[in-house]
Amino acid sequence: MRLRHLVLLAAAALPLAALSPAGAPSQAQAQQQASRKPPQPAGPALSASQRVMAGSPLSVLASRAPEGARLAIARPADPAGSAIVVVPLRARPSASLPTPGEAGAYELRLTRDQDGAPVILLRQPLVTTPPQATLAAPARIGRGQALPVRGIGPNGERDRVVLVPAGAAPDADGPSFFPQENVEATLDGPDQPGAYELRYVMDAPVSGLRVLATQAVSVE
Repeated sequence: MRLRHLVLLAAAALPLAALSPAGAPSQAQAQQQASRKPPQPAGPALSASQRVMAGSPLSVLASRAPEGARLAIARPADPAGSAIVVVPLRARPSASLPTPGEAGAYELRLTRDQDGAPVILLRQPLVTTPPQATLAAPARIGRGQALPVRGIGPNGERDRVVLVPAGAAPDADGPSFFPQENVEATLDGPDQPGAYELRYVMDAPVSGLRVLATQAVSVE
């Protein structure tokens, strides 16, 4: 009888963890596991330069963008439904956007429609610096002679380097090439002698057509 009494006292002195079934978590472990929350999926993210030359293309990577998302460039105070440039992402994670041709403070945005109205998911500041361009070509050529030209500027999608009569309008046509495709080209020289002008013409949102650089070319 005394031996049974001692066995009962020893069992009562054991900690609760020792009485738990083998492999079963303790009460503290169970509470810790219950307090852990499942990892939340990461939201969308933007990666792009925050300072570029006005009128130049802006390459943007939009990670984990939701279906129907769009990239936009707007002024910081513009509402969600107003933008200077809008490019749908569709199935692409990246896109190239034409930047405004005027220097200033803008905003890169990731937007989508919600309940029939556009909403801004992400925004990032964008500063455009004054646009500049340089030209290099011979100052004189003979009639009908080929003119090797080099032109570098914002290199926007619609920018062009063009040879026109001196004093022609900014949108005048002539032998030309697109510097975004290649900064060097050989243009056909005019058949008529006279004073001509080689131009770098930027064509960007906000600014429209703007002559950034000129060089006189004499056709003899």
